[in-house]
Amino acid sequence: MIPCSPCYLVVIFLCFIGCYAFPKHFVDSDKLLLASADNQFQFTQKEQSNRKPEPFTFKHHNNQELNLVLQDINKRCPDITQLYELNYRSIRGWPLTVIELSDNAGRHEFLEPEFKFVANMHGNEVLGRELLLKLADYLCEQYHKNDEIAYLLNHTRIHILPSLNPDGWDDATKNGPGQDWLYGRANAAGVDLNRDFPDLDNVAYRSGDKTDHLFNEKLIDHNMQPETKAAVEWILSNPFVLSANLHGGSLVANYPYDETPDGSARRYAPSPDDDTFRHLAQVYARNHKSMASPTRPKCEPDEEDFGKQGGITNGAAWYSVTGGMQDFNYLGSNDYEITLELGCEKYPSPDSLPKEWEDNKAALIEYIWQSHIGVKGVIKDSRTGEAIQGAHIKVKNVTSGRNQEIDHDIVSVASGEYWRLLTPGQYEISVTKDGYEPSTKLIKVVNEPHKEAQRVDFILTPSSDEFALESMASQFPYGMDRNDPQMLKYLPYIQPNGENIPSREMELESASP
Repeated sequence: MIPCSPCYLVVIFLCFIGCYAFPKHFVDSDKLLLASADNQFQFTQKEQSNRKPEPFTFKHHNNQELNLVLQDINKRCPDITQLYELNYRSIRGWPLTVIELSDNAGRHEFLEPEFKFVANMHGNEVLGRELLLKLADYLCEQYHKNDEIAYLLNHTRIHILPSLNPDGWDDATKNGPGQDWLYGRANAAGVDLNRDFPDLDNVAYRSGDKTDHLFNEKLIDHNMQPETKAAVEWILSNPFVLSANLHGGSLVANYPYDETPDGSARRYAPSPDDDTFRHLAQVYARNHKSMASPTRPKCEPDEEDFGKQGGITNGAAWYSVTGGMQDFNYLGSNDYEITLELGCEKYPSPDSLPKEWEDNKAALIEYIWQSHIGVKGVIKDSRTGEAIQGAHIKVKNVTSGRNQEIDHDIVSVASGEYWRLLTPGQYEISVTKDGYEPSTKLIKVVNEPHKEAQRVDFILTPSSDEFALESMASQFPYGMDRNDPQMLKYLPYIQPNGENIPSREMELESASP
């Protein structure tokens, strides 16, 4: 029982505020509140602020230690890191803490792609959690030593969430690490978080042609878990370009779609960006020490031989998943996400962690670089020079005469920026927006390694109707609103330069006998 002292009342009050405050907020590492599974704070803010950063050590960090590791990295590299929490905490009160790494941490920089890694959404799959802690430590350590790492951080905003399911980690660990294949997989309410996202695959399959930005709150048919809500809001409120979700239990890079279109247990379900997703999966598999090896052993006797497939698989071809996070990213936002199964053991021994890091280090870093493939740019209004939000970037692959529409649009963000991941080849890129004339460019994509994506800007010209509406504001001084439907009947008679055109009725009238 907790003593009811004034100190504890203050802590409980702070916990309540921290758990239920809705807006996403950046937090100073010295003020980050760490709760145990019983919602008791183990360290006071003063004790935390007085701690000296400790060097990273390979081990299975508990939830309190995980947050302290992130704090220590932030203290060692305050110029390139920022800590923040997602909008919701776990059911038991653990913060879902993200460490951001960039040369200008805490803010989006113009045309800089945003990248994210997420691990431990299944609480008993723990390797990704430790690899992401080490990755953050490594990027911090190497920033002033390694020119390539410095370039990567200077041109990419990287978000790392080591654990989306800290409650499940607690359950799996208390049950005995690795003792049960399923225990701890779900969150504290017994829900598998990777089946809890809005099922946008079903929406896409029913629509038949639209495969992007499908999220609508009306589509939510169940009460999502707080961890899922936190992830959904995070995904939809940031201009993420690329991400990966780290799991365990097999060794393969899994790409969309995850769900079959006909409800079958397994069937290859290609997304419109199948070429790009295969490339992304191959990048990770080929840079991993053994994932793409055709001679490596299978994890299970009855499992597919992923090594002989190059270490990659289409998700639905493996087994169909409904309500997964991977496809939600692709179908609900501009983000491209794959799922990384990092090893046969879901809860590997602590002694194996240094080797696992060496096996995955190059793959993790090379995958981040993929946020710079394809093209990027800004879309502006030809008259005002202002950025255009909500423009659709449409792509047709015309490499070697393919003439293939990629039926998945990227949409420009508030600053007019866009990022479009593409493999090398020739493409027709078109930009459309209501009220503007479309613009199309023929682009050759090269993807020079470890360089920024080539920049392709678009200047859109307002359509003639838009010009007419603007000019009418001065020609009809009746206080008529430019959006008034009554104005539409005048449109055919107003030139874009504002000059009147005789109406067709007037012309016929004058031509009659």
